[in-house]
Amino acid sequence: MNETLQVGELAQTSYETGLVIFSYCIAVLGSFIALTAARRIRQDGGRLSGLNLLAAGAALGGIGVWAMHFTGMLALRLGMGSGYSMVETLLSLVAAIAATSGALAFVAVRPDSGLRVLLAGTALGLGVAFVHYLGMFGMRFPGFIQWSLDIVVLSVAIAVLAACAALWLAFRTRTLAMRGLASLVMGVAVCAMHYTGMAAADFICTAPATLRHATPTGFAVVSAMDLPALTGMIAIGMAALIGYDQLIQRLLASVPASSSASHLRTDGGARR
Repeated sequence: MNETLQVGELAQTSYETGLVIFSYCIAVLGSFIALTAARRIRQDGGRLSGLNLLAAGAALGGIGVWAMHFTGMLALRLGMGSGYSMVETLLSLVAAIAATSGALAFVAVRPDSGLRVLLAGTALGLGVAFVHYLGMFGMRFPGFIQWSLDIVVLSVAIAVLAACAALWLAFRTRTLAMRGLASLVMGVAVCAMHYTGMAAADFICTAPATLRHATPTGFAVVSAMDLPALTGMIAIGMAALIGYDQLIQRLLASVPASSSASHLRTDGGARR
C-alpha cells in the first residue's frame, strides 16, 4: 500500500522484526553494564565515584535508551525516504547521559530512600521521554507527524515507571544472576516506552509519488541508510570502553588484598 501513497495520505507503517529484537538486545546490554557500574558508584564513607557514575549513566542513557531508540527507529518501514538531523540526534545522546547520570547521583546519596527513587525516577522518566521525542523531531522525511496525545501521555507514564524501576534496581542487584534478570526486565520497560511512543505517531506523506523515496537533504542530515553504522559504532564503542574500565577496576580492587596477604605471610616468616 505504501507504493501508492498520495500527497497528504497516511503512511501504512510496519516494523522489521529482526531490528526490533536487536533493539531489545541493545536495551538489555546497556542495562546490564549500567547495573554493573552502579554497584561502584557509592564508595566507602558515602563518597560517590564520578567515573562510575558517568559509566553507569552512559551505559543506561547512551546505550540502553539512546542507541535502542535509534535502532528501533531503523526498524520502522515508512515507504518514504528518511534521514536524521545530527544536531537533534547528538543532542539527544547528551541529554540521555546527563539525565541518567543526574538521577543515579541523586539516588546514590541515599539508595534506601523510596522518596528519592520516586523523585529521581520521575525526572529521569521525563528526560527519557524528552530524548525519544527529540530524536523523532530530528527525523526528516517528505511529510509530517500527527500525534495522538493520549498515547503520548501513556508513553511518558511508562517512561516514568521504567525509570523508577531502573533506579530501584541499580543499587540492589548484587549478584550476576540478579543483574542479568533485572537487565531483561529493564529492556522490556525501555522498549515498551519506545514502541508506545512510536504508536502515538501517524506519518503523513506530502510528496508526490515521484519524489517520496528521495533521501532528505539539509544541514547535518544523515540518511537512514547510514545511521545504523553511526549508532552501532557509538554504542559498541561506549560498551567496550565502559566494560574495559569496569574490568580494570575489578582487577585493581583485588590487588591490594593479595599484596597484603603476601606481605603478612612474609612478615610472619621473617619473625619465625
